[in-house]
Amino acid sequence: MGVAWRRTAAAVACAAGLVAAAPAAPVRAETPADMLVMGTRIDDMITLDPAEIFEFSAAEIANNMYDRIMTYDPGNFAELTGGVVRSWEISADGKTITFAMRDGLTFHSGNPVRAEDAVWSLRRVVKLNKTPAFILTQLGWTPENVDELIRVTGDGAFAITITEDFSPGLVLNALSATVGSVVDKEVVMANAADGDLGYNWLKTDSAGSGPFELRSWNANEAVILNRFDDYHAGAPAMRRVIVRHVAEPAAQRLLLEEGDIDIARTLTPDQLAGLEGTEGVVVEANPKSTLLYLAANDGHEVLGRPAVQDALRYLIDYQGMADTLLKGQVDVHQSFWPSGLWASADDRPYALDVARAEALLDAAGVDDLQVTLDTLNSSPYMEIAQAVQETMGRAGIEVEIAPQDGSALWPKYRARRHELILARWGPDYLDPHSNADSFAHNPDNREEAQLTGKLAWRNGWSDPAINALTRTASRTLDLERREDLYAALQRLHQRVSPFAVMFQQNEVIARHADVDGFVSGPTFDLVFYDGVVKN
Repeated sequence: MGVAWRRTAAAVACAAGLVAAAPAAPVRAETPADMLVMGTRIDDMITLDPAEIFEFSAAEIANNMYDRIMTYDPGNFAELTGGVVRSWEISADGKTITFAMRDGLTFHSGNPVRAEDAVWSLRRVVKLNKTPAFILTQLGWTPENVDELIRVTGDGAFAITITEDFSPGLVLNALSATVGSVVDKEVVMANAADGDLGYNWLKTDSAGSGPFELRSWNANEAVILNRFDDYHAGAPAMRRVIVRHVAEPAAQRLLLEEGDIDIARTLTPDQLAGLEGTEGVVVEANPKSTLLYLAANDGHEVLGRPAVQDALRYLIDYQGMADTLLKGQVDVHQSFWPSGLWASADDRPYALDVARAEALLDAAGVDDLQVTLDTLNSSPYMEIAQAVQETMGRAGIEVEIAPQDGSALWPKYRARRHELILARWGPDYLDPHSNADSFAHNPDNREEAQLTGKLAWRNGWSDPAINALTRTASRTLDLERREDLYAALQRLHQRVSPFAVMFQQNEVIARHADVDGFVSGPTFDLVFYDGVVKN
């Protein structure tokens, strides 16, 4: 596989970028030649600890500070490859995988990356048991057995043993998630306190071996990363990366035009249209696996009724929004696994139908309904929320929109204190079980179960038949049969769950034409900075 697995995309354009033909006002300034400055939103960031990260912005940052057990080559996202490992062997029963570490890897501290660090990092995720730990605990690992099931087996080698009947391919994919990041045990434990395994320190610091290391993070202001000169695949061209929190799209556009940022990441369609004709600016679309969805709290007296949930799905103008206020930013998609990925079901059974929704509401005995819709206070969530508010109002549902920062919204959602929520979700790894396990699988709906990583649990919904189908699909080794099971699961989920999956996002960015090599991969945590160059 070679040690340059992260750098093969340095000269790869992320998507079809088009330089505007007609010149306009020239850029008045520019950032330093060895510095990348981006404008985006990072107000969802809560922590930088890979054992706890479950937000989009932090996962992206972590991908550039840490190497994982498994990863994807940014030049070929169809192929899973080794991160800190160079090879692996799967036992005959599929339960044990033995890994051989790559030679010559070092952490930012200068410490060598050892099999012991990889083992300790995985054990740490399970023992801390923060929100994303379910990605690993689903394999049968618990704080009590993880020391036995994840172990060093020799010089530069370690093995994992699972107790559940998952396919080895699914297990390897799970190790490519953010929780598969390898942290520097010596540094983290030197900063540990009161048996916390370095948790409080690592929330705001870093101890990785990736191409960049953390210089600073000021909440709702900026994240600054410095180049790791001894990175095993070669030092990045950019000495520093600055990710600025710029909430307003208009401000992002102005900063781009004036040369104060190199890339604008969250522009609205009107701001993108306003850039047409700007000399030296490239606009490009990067297809993502991020889904935008509406969900109802199944514990709500009225919203928990299946007929009401079905009515809500008919009160969304999917295509209308995609063609107008979200033009170019989304494609209509209505199942929990993104289009373009293996085993996706691309059926679109729902469209705006107010009469049908009213009939469903009448059958459910609902005359008047007043609900609160929680969502992010940014684009495109506010625009979508307002459109949903209008179409639901046609059927007599009064929707009050409650916009908020991600740092407030996500804890509220995980506490199941919402009525309706408009949110986003992206796979933690590129296997359909990643989304199926969250959208469909809820084996314990009790409040005290605290299965906060599962969207089904957050919405208080559990269906025994769907739970069983999800488990069967995850344990099926025959790929064709497994694909059929996931397709069936998605189609059933569309009809009986409290979810209305609406859109699959495109990340449309605007960048200066001399900035190349920025890779926005298919998931929120596969965004790569280390290939960026300025020509």
